[in-house]
Amino acid sequence: MKPRKFDLVRAETTAEALAALSEAGGDAKIFAGGQSLMAMMNLRLADPSVMIDISPITELSYIKETGDKLEIGAAATQVELLSWPGLAERLPLLHQAIPHLGHFQTRNRGTICGSLAHSDPSSELPLCLATLGGEVVLQSTKGERVLSAADFQLGMMTTARAEDELIVAARYPFKKPGEGFAFTEVAQRRGDFAIVAVAAVASGDTVRLGVGGVADKPTVKSWTILADEILDDELNAFAWELKGSDDIHATAKYRRELVRRLGRRVIEEAKACRS
Repeated sequence: MKPRKFDLVRAETTAEALAALSEAGGDAKIFAGGQSLMAMMNLRLADPSVMIDISPITELSYIKETGDKLEIGAAATQVELLSWPGLAERLPLLHQAIPHLGHFQTRNRGTICGSLAHSDPSSELPLCLATLGGEVVLQSTKGERVLSAADFQLGMMTTARAEDELIVAARYPFKKPGEGFAFTEVAQRRGDFAIVAVAAVASGDTVRLGVGGVADKPTVKSWTILADEILDDELNAFAWELKGSDDIHATAKYRRELVRRLGRRVIEEAKACRS
């Protein structure tokens, strides 16, 4: 299938994009890489009458340090982030996760903010944002607001972005001294959607575990560092709390087992690499 006819706006500035978005309202969709949106339009799962292309907006094509966070503009691609100097040292969780995100070809076009806007519960970038406690910058003709990952990601492919708002940037906190990180996932093939993805941050006597692919959005749980047998009990309880369901890719039972096993693995790896 192919998408229905739509009007195309190629915005050259953020102001142009916001004006077009305000005028079109709920009938418009923003895209930069279009790696997820175009597939949904081909299947008629999305049917906008107006498409606003923000990829030409140079003012949104940046990656820069903003205080204790790395700020990534809406037009910056995934491969540009992966190539950012110091990513492995300053944002090791993203450095581990991005190679699992699609394939080299899609990472050349796909954007960080586009993945966050799509809000697939199996996606690696929303999971990392939630686990690290990052934030999203939204802008409209009325002004700007900043939302935490917890407030921004509402559910499956659902965010707190208003119809007239554009995600202009995402901010991921840098590694702090003494923190350790780990990420892994299980998928049918490398680059496919994750059946379960897990990310861990260990710092001092606390550990934080984020899980994607089970609930309708990435879910994060924190504990003080526990004895092995207590950790197993806590992971089992967390796996049940996520309320996974059966689908064509895996059963809820299998997902719970992955949460238990992968959760323990990344927690141990994160604790071991604290520095």
